[in-house]
Amino acid sequence: MPASGPSWPPLSVLRGWSTMTDHRRTLTLTAVLSALIVVSTVAAPMVSARPAHEIPVSEVSTADLAEPNADGWAEVPASDVPLASAPSSVPNADETSVETVDVQAARTDERLYVRLEWHDATRDMNASAAREFADAVAVQFPVNTSSRPPIAMGGPDNRVNVWYWSGATGTQELLAGSAGSTTAFENPTVQANASHSGTGGNATWTVVYSRQLDAPSENRTDLRTDGDLDVAFAVWNGSNGERSGQKAVSEWHYYPFSGGPQGPPYETLLWSLAGVAIVAVVGVTSFGIYRTRGAE
Repeated sequence: MPASGPSWPPLSVLRGWSTMTDHRRTLTLTAVLSALIVVSTVAAPMVSARPAHEIPVSEVSTADLAEPNADGWAEVPASDVPLASAPSSVPNADETSVETVDVQAARTDERLYVRLEWHDATRDMNASAAREFADAVAVQFPVNTSSRPPIAMGGPDNRVNVWYWSGATGTQELLAGSAGSTTAFENPTVQANASHSGTGGNATWTVVYSRQLDAPSENRTDLRTDGDLDVAFAVWNGSNGERSGQKAVSEWHYYPFSGGPQGPPYETLLWSLAGVAIVAVVGVTSFGIYRTRGAE
């Protein structure tokens, strides 16, 4: 009988094992390289990324921004702020029509400028006849900039300033401590200019507010704050019957007066990261299938 000894796999099997090991190493290396590409693509922008509710503010030395169509606004970044129907007990409160408002902001050494633009096919300026309501827009700031008030017109102990413009009444500067508690300042300091342009679905309202940075009296927001400044927005479409509590409103956003990142929002970067990761996974998988089939 032949002497017994170790039973070695055939040479072809050993070569197969070696090939499989090479494939695993290649796939592992490819995966690592893909991960490095993803990290390098996203890491640098994340350093300068801004939170999703941050609205950038351009610091300018001089400003000719009081008019909606001023050339200087072309250099100021815009933020697309989503709107939703405000909770309200008024009839049809949840049937508002404006879904977003474009917001721009710029600050000089003396004044803050806020530009709002939204789509509205009709120019509604009259609120005197029955069932006629004017288009309107408002900006809301907390009086106490160190504390965020309730979003619905503030609270008794945490009031808000409201910059209000209506096609029927023009500009008003208001103080509020809850819904239905608005009081107009006797000596308004807010200025606003408005224009309606375009036709049909491309028609837009554009309103520019401005006010000096220093708070000229008690209960007015100090815009010279070194901290972040909370801000919220509301829009009324008169032709849709919107008035009073029936309005489209935003969540609280903020202006980063404290400095810090003003790059693309985190949400945008996360979607970019997801896209790069998907491409990397598809690439690794395709390469693995190609190498495996090539070895068969």
